Amino acid sequence: KTSHKILFTYTFTYMSSAILRSSFAASVRTTFSKSQRTTINTKRSVMTKAVTITEGVEFDTVAREWRMKWSPDDDKASLAAAQKVLEKQLATVKAVKGVKSVQRVVCGGCMDFKVIVALDGDSFGEWEAAGFAPEADFLKEVESIKGIQQVETQTFTLMPM
Repeated sequence: KTSHKILFTYTFTYMSSAILRSSFAASVRTTFSKSQRTTINTKRSVMTKAVTITEGVEFDTVAREWRMKWSPDDDKASLAAAQKVLEKQLATVKAVKGVKSVQRVVCGGCMDFKVIVALDGDSFGEWEAAGFAPEADFLKEVESIKGIQQVETQTFTLMPM
C-alpha cells in the first residue's frame, strides 16, 4: 500500500520533467503486478486494461501537460505567440500513436496556457521513449517568447467518471 501512495504522489504532484519521467517509469515498474501490466520497461509500457492504483482508483489514459504563464502586456502578445507555436506543432502532436485528445486550456485570470496530450495507456511508453516529441521543440520555442514564464511539464493519469 505504501508503494501505491508513492505512485499516487508522484503522479499528481508537480515534479520536474526529468525526475518525473524516471520516477513515473520506476514507480509503474515496481508498483503494478504482472497481471496489471503485460510489459513495462524503460522503453515501452503496455497496459492491457485499466490499471488500478488503489481500490477504486483506476486509469486507462496517461496525459502529458505542457504549461506556462503568459503576460497580458502588449495586448496579450505572448498568449497569441504561444497559440501560434501550438498551431505549428498541432499536426505532429495529433499524429503521435495512441493520442486520444489534445486540449488547450487558457485562464485569463491566472494567465495559464496549458496543452494536455492524452494517450491510451498502451501507447504512452513509446511516446515517453521518443522523448515526448515534439515536446522539446515546442518548449524551446515558447521559452523564447517575451512574456512567457514558468514553463513546466507534468505527467498524470486520466479516467472518465
